[in-house]
Amino acid sequence: MTSRATDSTGSSINIPDPPAVTSFFSNTRWAWLWLIARLYVGWTWLSSGLGKIGNPAWVQTGDALRGFWERAAAIPEAPARPAIAFDWYRAFIQGMLDTQAYTWFAKLIAVGELLIGLALILGAFTGIAAFLGGFMNWNFMMAGTASINPVLYTLSSLLMLAWKTAGWWGLDRWLLPLLGVPWQPGRLFRRGGTGSP
Repeated sequence: MTSRATDSTGSSINIPDPPAVTSFFSNTRWAWLWLIARLYVGWTWLSSGLGKIGNPAWVQTGDALRGFWERAAAIPEAPARPAIAFDWYRAFIQGMLDTQAYTWFAKLIAVGELLIGLALILGAFTGIAAFLGGFMNWNFMMAGTASINPVLYTLSSLLMLAWKTAGWWGLDRWLLPLLGVPWQPGRLFRRGGTGSP
């Protein structure tokens, strides 16, 4: 695998990727490892989403999310440090509170966690599901919640890097060749969907 870079004159420079990295993220020999990571992260999201789907404070009133946002946006008296380290993120959360976005956003989180978990467990669109899961973990960490979010974020980042093989032992083994990727259509979209190249 080779990456291309362009220098200041516009000339293309080939920079080879380290063979171990190429193998680790692109060779199906490592698919078993990505399966373990995928199932762990997927089960964590699925169980969290199921817990929220069955909770009226998440799917009816949004009170659970409102409480979380209120605690995160609160500025304690010195010398205690606020949960949110960045003022811009606190302003974003406060804006969400002020507009009562928790009433619909809590439902989005519950359903999102459920769908991300299912996609990762099934190995369907693994790279996209890992990105969305990692983005949720990032937001939880930005709001001051560590818990297992750093571990899930790290595993999601690795699954994104291994997107070509992370779903090999799952539906991506058939979905990716059939549907393709944005930069190259799959069999379904070539020559009117006949499947011929």
